[in-house]
Amino acid sequence: MESNGTRLNLLPVETSSLDAALPASGTVSLLISASRAATLKLLNQFAAADPNLPIQISLPAPVTAAEIIAIVDPVLDMRHPMKGPFRCEPLTNPQAATAAMELARQGGLLPAFVVVDHAEDIIRAEDAADYADANALIISAHAKLPVAANADAHIYGFRSDADATDHIALVVGKRDDSTPIVRLHSECLTGDVLGSLKCDCGPQLHAALGEMSEATWGVLLYLRQEGRGIGLINKLRAYALQDQGFDTVDANQRLGFATDARDFSIAARMLELLNVPKVKLLTNNPEKVEGLEASGVQVEERLPVKITANPYNEFYLDTKRDRTGHKL
Repeated sequence: MESNGTRLNLLPVETSSLDAALPASGTVSLLISASRAATLKLLNQFAAADPNLPIQISLPAPVTAAEIIAIVDPVLDMRHPMKGPFRCEPLTNPQAATAAMELARQGGLLPAFVVVDHAEDIIRAEDAADYADANALIISAHAKLPVAANADAHIYGFRSDADATDHIALVVGKRDDSTPIVRLHSECLTGDVLGSLKCDCGPQLHAALGEMSEATWGVLLYLRQEGRGIGLINKLRAYALQDQGFDTVDANQRLGFATDARDFSIAARMLELLNVPKVKLLTNNPEKVEGLEASGVQVEERLPVKITANPYNEFYLDTKRDRTGHKL
């Protein structure tokens, strides 16, 4: 990765070629997130350092890929409690290091890298912003799609040259000049498809489609931002941390991710392409309202989603209310 002419060669820890890249002697340098460093009781020891900057540490070689994964993955902390010794190193390129962390998060990888002597591909720090550019999104496909909630529905597929992820919009009912009911629904394989009881995603999805069918028309934006934007595998890692007693907020943060890593400007761009300038937003999450309005979409009204809790998701719903501001 390059920034301002300084090259930083990084290899994601989640790669099958990691073992081959590790030296047999000397030291190995790792780049880890600030939150992971805090969990490991490491502080950035350099004056005037930004506390949110990644931390670069070194450890003596030889070290295996499995040992490095045990250092960077908090799910393994109880299995491998003894770590170190570590030594903090100065960041040679803070901008590139920060961009690398962002690219890892957007790619659904653990935000952790091994610093290597050389890299075949060069990525610029600016590529992190380019990768997340919602304006690159276009409508790539459109078809009729009768669904169980309403046979009068059309599906739109959205794609971007900057991102291979496909997002979906389902327009339900007869479109007219009235303000549609809109639901921003982040993909949840475990809840939407498998019927997981740990969350309320599946019931929210079907409740939203039901409300749209009872109204004149509505738009379901199905965003491919699994696990609040951290990806499926990292969501399962967060579930494993929840099994150890952490709530959903702490689990995400221990993995080195934001509490909510979703980009709601993507939803705003989808609505723009569908020519929907104002909405009645079906959500309990104030950040969705703020995210749409910040991107130019008028939220005429916020409609609550009322879902009955069960013994498996009651604590999760309480956490959303108490720590992330969700409300009915």
